[in-house]
Amino acid sequence: MSCYELEALRLGLMNVLGTEDRSAREHAEQELDGHLDGPIEALAHANTLAGIERHLDAALVDLEEEIAATPNDDPEYDYLRGRLVAVRDAERAVARITTQGESVLDGLGEAHDVLHEAFPVDE
Repeated sequence: MSCYELEALRLGLMNVLGTEDRSAREHAEQELDGHLDGPIEALAHANTLAGIERHLDAALVDLEEEIAATPNDDPEYDYLRGRLVAVRDAERAVARITTQGESVLDGLGEAHDVLHEAFPVDE
């Protein structure tokens, strides 16, 4: 069993962050072999945090549908529910990254404004 959503998310984050760790990328690609379609494929190829959030949300919808269609006495049912918890936690982590990134951007804008207030530029 594999957590396709988490491996695809790892690949997407490697794209966004510019991570060059070949072994980590190859491991994630091996885990996803034969499962790169739909939101999982889009998530693995995402190049922006906004894209990651959008495709992760779609992957969660698919996972929730899979859980709803799985009888609760199926041996995979508990694993699927655990996977859902892990992916929702990952979704919150991505939201935190986005919020922190936006905060850094805001802080840089404020620093720029303060610098110009302290040292006005004559035009």
